[in-house]
Amino acid sequence: MALITWTQAQYGTTVAKHDEEHKKLFTLLNDLHDNVAKDRATIGKKLDALIAYVVEHFKSEEDNMKSRNYPDFAAHKAEHDKLVATCADLQKKFHAGAAEINADTTAFVKSWLDTHIPNVDKRYGPCLNA
Repeated sequence: MALITWTQAQYGTTVAKHDEEHKKLFTLLNDLHDNVAKDRATIGKKLDALIAYVVEHFKSEEDNMKSRNYPDFAAHKAEHDKLVATCADLQKKFHAGAAEINADTTAFVKSWLDTHIPNVDKRYGPCLNA
């Protein structure tokens, strides 16, 4: 069963490009979640794919916000930067054998998305669609 499922009501931002990116992000998170009991090599590949896409998606949002002079850009980017730093640290520790990826890890990412998209991303819709 999926850890997280995209719905327009809960996660729709009204910016089609970013909604599609969120759907892909959810797919990658669900894939990692479904594989946390597998071998470290499999988990590592899934983790790396998820984090790489998070970075790509955040850049996409940030580039779009900058191009539209989104007034809350600095605060939004700060939230992105904090999550990326947390993910990069975990990724480094995992690959060094100093951390594990498990259901708590994927639950943390889900919780972050459950808070960030409805409460932060949804606010950029009117500006980015103007």
